[in-house]
Amino acid sequence: MQSYQLFIYLSQDCNISIGKLGTFNFLKGRYIYTGSAKKNFNSRLERHFMKKKKLHWHIDFFLNSKFTKIINVTKSHQEECNLNKSSKGNVLVNGFGSSDCKQLCRSHLKFILN
Repeated sequence: MQSYQLFIYLSQDCNISIGKLGTFNFLKGRYIYTGSAKKNFNSRLERHFMKKKKLHWHIDFFLNSKFTKIINVTKSHQEECNLNKSSKGNVLVNGFGSSDCKQLCRSHLKFILN
C-alpha cells in the first residue's frame, strides 16, 4: 500500500457539504489531506484532480468545490495514519477521511496554520 498527501488551497471561506458527515464551514487557506491506495495508485491520484466524478469519498466532496485547488502532491511508503500524524495542522471536521482508520485518527484532513 502506498500513501500520499494532497496539499490543497481553498481560495475563500465557504460551507461545503461533505456527504453524510454534513455541511461544514471551511476557512480560506491551506489544507493537507492524507490518503492511501492498495492498488491503482496513480489512478487514485488522477481521480483527485478530476472535477467531474461520482462523489464517493469525503475528499471528493471537498475537492468538488470551485474554491479548492490541489497545489502539490507527495507520495510516501509510510503507513497512512503515521504519515497523517506526522503532519501539523488543525482538525476542522472530525471523521473526515478517517472512517476506516485503524489508529483512530480524528481526521485525515488538516487546516495548515501559517
